[in-house]
Amino acid sequence: MAERKYQFERLTPIDNMDLDVYEEAIDYVFDNSDIKNVAISGAYSAGKSSVLASYKKKHSNLRFLHMPYIPPEVVARAREMDLLTYLRTYEPQELVHFGGSTYCTREHDSLKISNGKWCWFSRGIGGYSALDYLIKVKEMPFTQAVETIMGNLSAAPPAFVPAPKAPKEKVLLLPQANRCATHAVEYLHRRGIDYELIDFCIQTGRLYESYPYHNAVFVGMDADGKPRYANQRGIGSDFIGDANGSDKHYSFGIPAATASDTLHLFESAVDLLSYGTLQKLDGKGWHSENLLSLAGVYKPRAKIEESSLPAALVRYLAEHPHISRVVLRLDNDATGRGAAETIKTLLPRKYAVTVDIQPPLQGKDYNDCLCMRLGLPITKRRERSKER
Repeated sequence: MAERKYQFERLTPIDNMDLDVYEEAIDYVFDNSDIKNVAISGAYSAGKSSVLASYKKKHSNLRFLHMPYIPPEVVARAREMDLLTYLRTYEPQELVHFGGSTYCTREHDSLKISNGKWCWFSRGIGGYSALDYLIKVKEMPFTQAVETIMGNLSAAPPAFVPAPKAPKEKVLLLPQANRCATHAVEYLHRRGIDYELIDFCIQTGRLYESYPYHNAVFVGMDADGKPRYANQRGIGSDFIGDANGSDKHYSFGIPAATASDTLHLFESAVDLLSYGTLQKLDGKGWHSENLLSLAGVYKPRAKIEESSLPAALVRYLAEHPHISRVVLRLDNDATGRGAAETIKTLLPRKYAVTVDIQPPLQGKDYNDCLCMRLGLPITKRRERSKER
């Protein structure tokens, strides 16, 4: 029987192949900066790697960057680790207990970690996972951040709870708009709100009248002007309620016309507009500083250290990192005073916080103050108890 002979060939890339049209194709890529992605296709052992190796050798004057490939399942595993677990396990010296379920880092006292999320207030950035932290705060390249987490996991796997997934964006279902806002305008003016402020809100989409119920609808928007929150206020009735899909991170507010380092915080949209009207009556600019309402009564926990800041306030400060002063203009009652004290305690030290509640003795908020100044009747307390 004849002896079998086998011939073996290497399939490793060579760097001296005749590039021919491939060189022209790659040159074309480099000559057109708008091309961001290139795919080189071909069967196994067709020579794809040899094309690249030969081109790099021939064009040694160019610098080529090698990006290591990380399988998607590895990236997903790295994203599961929350920041609190990461710091507790691998950098415990960096973790500082702030109070209750809230922590900060020793290096950045304005970086707060709570309820599976973290927010670096002084920079206006945040995230959910340790991976986000390493990339955004430690400024690690993506691949290095993944390798850091996975390397630590291999050395000392912690018993950690996966970080919560980022919540899906809510779909806001705005009530149908009436063709005009006559009833809403008359209602607000009866409560003392100046026509200029009402018109501004209508023109910017922050206020309209619904159909067919003719409720006043106060709209909260994101930084791009997209409606994300809406609260309906019955005219001549006690009805009040948020529209389906409302996100309380984006409550009703009016940003300053020009950059301002001050934010005024109110319990309701009507109080916000009442304060603006009072400013105008005093000959001051109502649009010169940031105004934000809290989409309803903010009720902290019995222990301040176990409470969290209002979602709308956290979001606004994150999007406006230049703000350094916060004025709390909440209601002058037990709930309002308790909320003001909690917010003042929880806000990072970088903010100068002022609790400024100055309605008349007979009233409890800025609309009471405005109505009494104008000689208008104060809205009944039963009607006000649910107001946002």
